[in-house]
Amino acid sequence: MNIAVLSGKGGTGKTTVSTNLALALKANYIDCDVEEPNGFLFLKPEVSEEESVTTEYPFIDDTSCSNCGKCAVVCQFNALAKVREDIMLFQKLCHGCGACKIVCPHNSITYNEREIGKIEKGTSKGISCQRGILNISEPMAVPVIKKLLKGLTNEVNIIDCPPGTSCNVVNCLNYADGAVLVTEPSEFGLHDLRMAVEIVKMYKIPFGIVINKDDGTDNIIKKYCEKEEIKLIGTIDYSKDTAVLYSKGEVLYDDLNHKKVFDKLSIGVKEVLAWN
Repeated sequence: MNIAVLSGKGGTGKTTVSTNLALALKANYIDCDVEEPNGFLFLKPEVSEEESVTTEYPFIDDTSCSNCGKCAVVCQFNALAKVREDIMLFQKLCHGCGACKIVCPHNSITYNEREIGKIEKGTSKGISCQRGILNISEPMAVPVIKKLLKGLTNEVNIIDCPPGTSCNVVNCLNYADGAVLVTEPSEFGLHDLRMAVEIVKMYKIPFGIVINKDDGTDNIIKKYCEKEEIKLIGTIDYSKDTAVLYSKGEVLYDDLNHKKVFDKLSIGVKEVLAWN
């Protein structure tokens, strides 16, 4: 089972829930927040394997190119532009769709590869850990995410999604059998949670909500869940002890009090996601 953990906005505690839930469920942890993968800061796995991620880009043979500009016209991502008597390439805008090569009347276009990131694998506290790392200044995270998720085993996998509701999150949900949405009891949290809920509903997979930094009241998130008939998996109290442990980069699950919290959440996840 692949469980996507996501949030409508950053800073809700998505990675906190992902890492500790992976330990509670004894599941594999996969960090798909490739632009800022910080799950390893807490799990501290011993990296035993590293793999490069590449993407394709067009190479134009100037000796046969007639500068007709058909490749620039067909490119939907503006990676090619006809500038006077030359074709200009913007490598980092290319999605590698191959349309330019198809329309070229002189077969002047071939494809080369360049590295855009890497994947690291290791183990920590008895679980397998993986993360993707996008190179600095690279604009497209999807190729790294796709390569990371293609290697999923037929076990329980916790997918730590990127924050927000972008195409990066959508690509993670393509592999998910269920979802856990992490939010906080604030107007901003509720606003972005609504968008995340709509995206998950499109995939018709079971999902539930975890409230982080819960104030113990009948807050706006709980009222929203009741009104929309969305299952509340559980809550994590707003606590100074939690903040202290987090600031030290320690795993909350190693603390006895927090272990009880995440063990309870893991039971809630099994109930909500129709565990098999």
